[in-house]
Amino acid sequence: MDKKNALRAGALAAGTTLMMLLMSSPALALTRDDGDDPGQGLSVIETLGLYVVAPIVLFLVIAGLVMVGDKSRKQQNQG
Repeated sequence: MDKKNALRAGALAAGTTLMMLLMSSPALALTRDDGDDPGQGLSVIETLGLYVVAPIVLFLVIAGLVMVGDKSRKQQNQG
């Protein structure tokens, strides 16, 4: 891929992202829909656990499983 095509692809991606951001205005979220029944909000601890701790734990578990699988494959190849 030459420089011109890469620049064109980047401009297209940036333009598409910008248009999506502009079209999904957060002001539309202020009006409630019929039948909308929101639950209670999350506490700070629940929010941190859900959006910070849980992804880190999932990443570490997946990385650990990959490392264990890789080590077992290396041992099979050596023996």
